[in-house]
Amino acid sequence: MASKKSKDLKVISLFSGAGGLDIGFEQAGFSISVAVEADSSCCDTLRTNRPNLSIINDKIEDVPSKDILFAGDLKPLEATLVIGGPPCQSFSLAGKRGGLDDERGKLLFEFVRVVRDTLPRGFVFENVKGLANWDSGRALNLLIEELSKPIKYKGMVYKYIIPIPQVLDAVNYGVPQHRERIIIVGNREGRAFIYPAVKKPNDSFVTVWDAIGELPPPDKPSVAALRVAATIKGRRERYGY
Repeated sequence: MASKKSKDLKVISLFSGAGGLDIGFEQAGFSISVAVEADSSCCDTLRTNRPNLSIINDKIEDVPSKDILFAGDLKPLEATLVIGGPPCQSFSLAGKRGGLDDERGKLLFEFVRVVRDTLPRGFVFENVKGLANWDSGRALNLLIEELSKPIKYKGMVYKYIIPIPQVLDAVNYGVPQHRERIIIVGNREGRAFIYPAVKKPNDSFVTVWDAIGELPPPDKPSVAALRVAATIKGRRERYGY
């Protein structure tokens, strides 16, 4: 049973997928009030694992913020956090990097819209490292600019304080994989935020063998996986990371 504390720490989850990010926040003591996800298969997974979770199976751009609040039994200012990682294909090293010229890339600003409309105490945004250097940082700078704008609501003005975004590597936090993601956090309460410390060079890391050494041999990579893998070296040379 969820503790009273977790019930009070209500979260709006956007671009929820199968709930991976949500699980992390639940383990940290938060409670997911509503999840918004366009993919029906992901929503089936969420329903199986979280039968009591309020789920909106629709494209975020077609879901008014008031419907998200209603589904989560929330009002503006009541949510503790809005969390999410919009589709990354537009910025990813493995994609065409259309960025804001790609309709998926523009979904960054649906995250902004929900934050501004629901006024949570704070937000956590994650995406691929490539977001930071797309068009010399234009997408990242515009995203931060929009999230930082003052918001007027019922005679009050609210503003999110956003520390400098950081790229965090999952290998530094117990994951047996170099998986770099840019993290943007903000809060409207003026609280300082310190990113979690990374492991030092002489610290031990979790290895792949530690994590999956007892599993049976894997299947051969798919044709699509091999095709993408063959392009990675050239993409790194072209995009500089």
